[in-house]
Amino acid sequence: MLDTTEKLFKIFADKNRLRIFKLLGQRKMCVCELASILGVSQPSISRHLKRMKEVGLIADEQDRFWTNYFLRKSSKAQESVLCCIKFLLKGDRVIQSDLEKLKKVDRTKLCCK
Repeated sequence: MLDTTEKLFKIFADKNRLRIFKLLGQRKMCVCELASILGVSQPSISRHLKRMKEVGLIADEQDRFWTNYFLRKSSKAQESVLCCIKFLLKGDRVIQSDLEKLKKVDRTKLCCK
């Protein structure tokens, strides 16, 4: 359990992974959508997602043209840490801006097919 907790905290030591975590808490998203909202390159987003997936924080599924990423169900211990992170991010200006952009993002206009 200590190793898992350490890995989670390392994941959340990066601002962009915190932002991705908060966005994926709203709905499933593809790399194009996340890159557009965060203003970060798709390869950078993909690296962040890979690290998050390696620790079991997120999962993915194929949906026609897109690979959707989403938060996985966690153990009770992990859920406690995640709940704390969510609480700490509440009201953050950058997070609020991301959530507003999320309302307007349209993957059909962003992603190459």
